[in-house]
Amino acid sequence: MNRTPNCNCSVCKKDMYRRPSQILSGRVFCSLQCSGKSQQKARECPICQSNYLGNKKTCSRVCANKSRAGIKYTREGLFNKTYQGTILKEKVAIERGGVCEECKFNNYAVLQIHHIKERHLGGGNEMSNLKLLCPNCHTTHHLGTSIWKKH
Repeated sequence: MNRTPNCNCSVCKKDMYRRPSQILSGRVFCSLQCSGKSQQKARECPICQSNYLGNKKTCSRVCANKSRAGIKYTREGLFNKTYQGTILKEKVAIERGGVCEECKFNNYAVLQIHHIKERHLGGGNEMSNLKLLCPNCHTTHHLGTSIWKKH
């Protein structure tokens, strides 16, 4: 039996053979993928206004990141965000000797910047408001001392 293509896929327009009863039913598809694509609704991306298929809120990860609040993904913003703390730590370490100001622990890699007057209370990054503390002293300062007792 000679099977000649007698219809086209509704999505990709590929030639294919289907029975006359299938063609009369309406839309015909060459595969499950084309069938799925036909059922998706076209949406407009709220960021770039391009049309896309799918159920995501935006057309791509790039547009999704543009709509996020918070850190700006620019080279300048990334530089300032990443290295600002390191530059501050270096300035304090040069001025104060690079050791914990409470216990004199001297492993510079783990030392942390502590704001004497906390930033959310109006304290800034002035040298007079900063201390260099090891993680133990920093945690003890914020959480206080605790003695664990076995019950």
